[in-house]
Amino acid sequence: MDKYLDLITDYLGELKNTIDLLDKNQISKALERLCKALEDESNIFIFGNGGSAATASHFQNDFNKGISEYTEKKFRFLCLNDNIASVLAIANDISFDEIFRFQLEGRLKPGDVVIAISGSGNSKNVLRAAEYTKSLGNTLITLTGFDGGKLRKLADIDLHADVKSMQITEDIHMILDHLMMAVLYKTLAGKDHLRT
Repeated sequence: MDKYLDLITDYLGELKNTIDLLDKNQISKALERLCKALEDESNIFIFGNGGSAATASHFQNDFNKGISEYTEKKFRFLCLNDNIASVLAIANDISFDEIFRFQLEGRLKPGDVVIAISGSGNSKNVLRAAEYTKSLGNTLITLTGFDGGKLRKLADIDLHADVKSMQITEDIHMILDHLMMAVLYKTLAGKDHLRT
Protein backbone atom coordinates (compact mmCIF):
# COMPACT_ATOMS: atom_id res chain seq x y z
CA MET A 1 0.00 0.00 0.00
CA ASP A 2 2.87 2.40 0.77
CA LYS A 3 3.83 2.56 -2.92
CA TYR A 4 0.82 4.86 -3.53
CA LEU A 5 1.44 7.29 -0.66
CA ASP A 6 3.81 9.61 -2.53
CA LEU A 7 1.45 9.86 -5.50
CA ILE A 8 -1.51 10.53 -3.21
CA THR A 9 0.48 13.22 -1.39
CA ASP A 10 1.55 14.84 -4.67
CA TYR A 11 -2.00 14.96 -6.01
CA LEU A 12 -3.47 16.41 -2.84
CA GLY A 13 -0.64 18.94 -2.64
CA GLU A 14 -1.32 20.17 -6.16
CA LEU A 15 -5.04 20.36 -5.43
CA LYS A 16 -4.40 22.44 -2.30
CA ASN A 17 -2.05 24.76 -4.20
CA THR A 18 -4.66 25.27 -6.92
CA ILE A 19 -7.33 26.10 -4.35
CA ASP A 20 -5.00 28.77 -2.90
CA LEU A 21 -4.68 30.37 -6.36
CA LEU A 22 -8.42 30.79 -6.89
CA ASP A 23 -9.51 34.38 -7.56
CA LYS A 24 -11.98 35.12 -4.75
CA ASN A 25 -13.04 38.38 -6.42
CA GLN A 26 -14.15 36.51 -9.53
CA ILE A 27 -16.08 34.02 -7.40
CA SER A 28 -17.79 36.91 -5.61
CA LYS A 29 -18.68 38.54 -8.95
CA ALA A 30 -20.16 35.26 -10.17
CA LEU A 31 -22.28 35.00 -7.03
CA GLU A 32 -23.52 38.57 -7.46
CA ARG A 33 -24.47 37.94 -11.08
CA LEU A 34 -26.26 34.69 -10.29
CA CYS A 35 -28.21 36.37 -7.50
CA LYS A 36 -29.23 39.13 -9.91
CA ALA A 37 -30.50 36.45 -12.30
CA LEU A 38 -32.44 34.90 -9.41
CA GLU A 39 -34.00 38.24 -8.50
CA ASP A 40 -34.83 39.07 -12.14
CA GLU A 41 -36.16 35.53 -12.77
CA SER A 42 -33.70 35.15 -15.65
CA ASN A 43 -32.51 31.84 -17.05
CA ILE A 44 -29.01 30.53 -16.41
CA PHE A 45 -27.86 28.20 -19.20
CA ILE A 46 -24.97 25.85 -18.33
CA PHE A 47 -23.12 23.20 -20.33
CA GLY A 48 -19.91 21.28 -20.97
CA ASN A 49 -18.51 18.04 -22.38
CA GLY A 50 -17.48 14.86 -20.57
CA GLY A 51 -16.65 15.52 -16.93
CA SER A 52 -17.68 19.14 -17.47
CA ALA A 53 -21.12 17.91 -18.57
CA ALA A 54 -21.46 16.09 -15.26
CA THR A 55 -20.37 19.27 -13.45
CA ALA A 56 -22.95 21.32 -15.37
CA SER A 57 -25.67 18.85 -14.42
CA HIS A 58 -24.52 18.95 -10.78
CA PHE A 59 -24.66 22.77 -10.76
CA GLN A 60 -28.23 22.63 -12.07
CA ASN A 61 -29.23 20.23 -9.30
CA ASP A 62 -27.52 22.17 -6.52
CA PHE A 63 -29.05 25.51 -7.51
CA ASN A 64 -32.50 24.40 -8.76
CA LYS A 65 -33.16 22.07 -5.83
CA GLY A 66 -30.45 22.46 -3.21
CA ILE A 67 -30.72 26.24 -2.79
CA SER A 68 -34.16 26.84 -4.32
CA GLU A 69 -35.78 24.50 -1.79
CA TYR A 70 -35.27 27.24 0.79
CA THR A 71 -35.93 30.41 -1.21
CA GLU A 72 -39.13 32.09 -2.34
CA LYS A 73 -37.75 32.82 -5.80
CA LYS A 74 -36.18 29.86 -7.59
CA PHE A 75 -33.02 29.59 -9.65
CA ARG A 76 -33.70 28.81 -13.31
CA PHE A 77 -30.69 26.74 -14.33
CA LEU A 78 -31.04 24.92 -17.66
CA CYS A 79 -28.35 22.32 -18.41
CA LEU A 80 -27.96 22.03 -22.18
CA ASN A 81 -26.15 18.68 -22.13
CA ASP A 82 -28.85 16.87 -20.13
CA ASN A 83 -31.34 16.25 -22.95
CA ILE A 84 -29.58 13.42 -24.78
CA ALA A 85 -32.19 13.18 -27.53
CA SER A 86 -31.81 16.86 -28.44
CA VAL A 87 -28.02 16.76 -28.21
CA LEU A 88 -27.78 13.70 -30.46
CA ALA A 89 -30.30 15.05 -32.98
CA ILE A 90 -28.36 18.31 -33.33
CA ALA A 91 -25.05 16.43 -33.53
CA ASN A 92 -26.39 14.03 -36.17
CA ASP A 93 -28.45 16.42 -38.30
CA ILE A 94 -26.44 19.65 -38.01
CA SER A 95 -23.05 19.33 -36.29
CA PHE A 96 -21.60 18.28 -32.96
CA ASP A 97 -20.01 21.74 -32.83
CA GLU A 98 -23.53 23.22 -32.73
CA ILE A 99 -25.05 21.20 -29.87
CA PHE A 100 -24.98 24.10 -27.41
CA ARG A 101 -25.23 27.17 -29.65
CA PHE A 102 -28.29 25.79 -31.43
CA GLN A 103 -30.09 25.30 -28.12
CA LEU A 104 -29.40 28.94 -27.20
CA GLU A 105 -30.59 30.31 -30.53
CA GLY A 106 -33.96 31.98 -30.15
CA ARG A 107 -34.08 31.11 -26.44
CA LEU A 108 -31.40 33.35 -24.93
CA LYS A 109 -33.16 36.49 -23.68
CA PRO A 110 -31.75 39.80 -22.39
CA GLY A 111 -30.67 39.33 -18.79
CA ASP A 112 -30.06 35.60 -19.13
CA VAL A 113 -26.68 34.25 -18.04
CA VAL A 114 -24.57 31.57 -19.74
CA ILE A 115 -22.09 29.39 -17.86
CA ALA A 116 -19.67 27.61 -20.20
CA ILE A 117 -17.41 24.90 -18.79
CA SER A 118 -14.28 23.65 -20.57
CA GLY A 119 -11.15 22.39 -18.86
CA SER A 120 -8.98 23.22 -21.86
CA GLY A 121 -10.99 26.30 -22.80
CA ASN A 122 -10.85 25.20 -26.43
CA SER A 123 -13.86 22.88 -26.96
CA LYS A 124 -15.36 23.99 -30.28
CA ASN A 125 -18.99 23.44 -29.30
CA VAL A 126 -18.51 25.38 -26.06
CA LEU A 127 -16.70 28.19 -27.88
CA ARG A 128 -19.46 28.53 -30.49
CA ALA A 129 -22.08 28.92 -27.78
CA ALA A 130 -19.85 31.37 -25.90
CA GLU A 131 -19.32 33.48 -29.01
CA TYR A 132 -23.06 33.48 -29.67
CA THR A 133 -23.68 34.59 -26.08
CA LYS A 134 -21.25 37.48 -26.46
CA SER A 135 -22.80 38.50 -29.80
CA LEU A 136 -26.11 39.07 -28.01
CA GLY A 137 -24.53 40.94 -25.10
CA ASN A 138 -25.41 38.40 -22.41
CA THR A 139 -23.17 37.74 -19.42
CA LEU A 140 -20.75 34.86 -19.96
CA ILE A 141 -19.32 33.07 -16.93
CA THR A 142 -16.62 30.52 -17.74
CA LEU A 143 -15.04 27.68 -15.80
CA THR A 144 -11.63 26.81 -17.22
CA GLY A 145 -8.30 25.17 -16.44
CA PHE A 146 -4.79 25.04 -17.93
CA ASP A 147 -4.21 28.48 -19.55
CA GLY A 148 -7.94 29.04 -20.07
CA GLY A 149 -7.70 28.69 -23.84
CA LYS A 150 -9.88 30.80 -26.12
CA LEU A 151 -12.85 30.56 -23.78
CA ARG A 152 -11.22 32.50 -20.95
CA LYS A 153 -10.60 35.44 -23.29
CA LEU A 154 -14.35 35.70 -24.00
CA ALA A 155 -15.42 35.66 -20.35
CA ASP A 156 -17.09 38.44 -18.44
CA ILE A 157 -16.37 36.45 -15.29
CA ASP A 158 -13.83 33.62 -15.36
CA LEU A 159 -13.55 31.00 -12.63
CA HIS A 160 -10.14 29.62 -13.50
CA ALA A 161 -8.27 26.62 -12.13
CA ASP A 162 -4.61 27.54 -12.64
CA VAL A 163 -3.29 24.02 -13.08
CA LYS A 164 -2.17 21.74 -15.92
CA SER A 165 -4.24 18.74 -14.87
CA MET A 166 -7.70 17.91 -16.17
CA GLN A 167 -8.52 15.91 -13.05
CA ILE A 168 -7.64 18.73 -10.67
CA THR A 169 -9.35 21.26 -12.95
CA GLU A 170 -12.56 19.24 -12.71
CA ASP A 171 -12.10 18.87 -8.94
CA ILE A 172 -11.83 22.65 -8.65
CA HIS A 173 -14.94 23.22 -10.77
CA MET A 174 -16.95 21.01 -8.41
CA ILE A 175 -15.46 22.79 -5.40
CA LEU A 176 -16.63 26.08 -6.93
CA ASP A 177 -20.15 24.68 -7.27
CA HIS A 178 -20.29 23.59 -3.64
CA LEU A 179 -18.53 26.74 -2.38
CA MET A 180 -21.09 28.97 -4.10
CA MET A 181 -23.92 26.75 -2.93
CA ALA A 182 -22.68 27.02 0.67
CA VAL A 183 -22.41 30.81 0.48
CA LEU A 184 -25.93 31.09 -0.92
CA TYR A 185 -27.31 28.67 1.66
CA LYS A 186 -26.11 31.13 4.29
CA THR A 187 -26.96 34.42 2.57
CA LEU A 188 -30.26 33.52 0.89
CA ALA A 189 -31.66 30.87 3.20
CA GLY A 190 -29.93 31.56 6.52
CA LYS A 191 -28.77 27.96 6.67
CA ASP A 192 -25.38 26.69 7.81
CA HIS A 193 -24.11 24.34 5.09
CA LEU A 194 -22.13 22.40 7.67
CA ARG A 195 -25.31 21.23 9.39
CA THR A 196 -27.72 20.54 6.53
